[in-house]
Amino acid sequence: MDFLSWPVRLAVAAAVLMATIAGGGAVGDALFGALRPALGSRSVDAYAVNYPASYNFLTTADGANDARDHIASMVAQCPATRLVLGGFSQGAAAMSMLAGVPPVGQRIGSFGSAPPLDPGMAGKVAAVAVFGNPGNRFNTPLSSTGLFAGRAIDICSPGDPVCVVGGRDRGAHSDYESPPYPGQAAGFIAGLV
Repeated sequence: MDFLSWPVRLAVAAAVLMATIAGGGAVGDALFGALRPALGSRSVDAYAVNYPASYNFLTTADGANDARDHIASMVAQCPATRLVLGGFSQGAAAMSMLAGVPPVGQRIGSFGSAPPLDPGMAGKVAAVAVFGNPGNRFNTPLSSTGLFAGRAIDICSPGDPVCVVGGRDRGAHSDYESPPYPGQAAGFIAGLV
């Protein structure tokens, strides 16, 4: 099997300072681990979105652009592969950019944002799972907003200040690699691919 031609391909963007050796971060690694058994006999591979996840939010556009390039490459080389996107925190904001959703609502508009995928390319994405998405706090969850509406799940831990208005539990933003979150996302994805 060509290394690119997997039945399912997960491209995941990590959060600030969260990249692991595999590059997808602890949350991305947990999602990948939960997705494998959820897909049964179908094989899955992962791609770590390459960008400098940092406290400089302007680098988020680099993540969106790298994911866009990867999607285009996959569509051209392996058109039968089911593409899945994932992101945690800043990585979720990168996925929001691809969906044409301002990552922090209309607070700053498109400043520092990457352009959305063209609709034809966005249609090649089978499912999206984001965790701790800042857009959720600004009433722009990917589950119901933008190019991935209906094919996305926004997972937000109760009290997470990044994705819940009035959230005050900083620890809630650091727990997405733990159950039930990866399994919940994997179940949603498996239902769409």
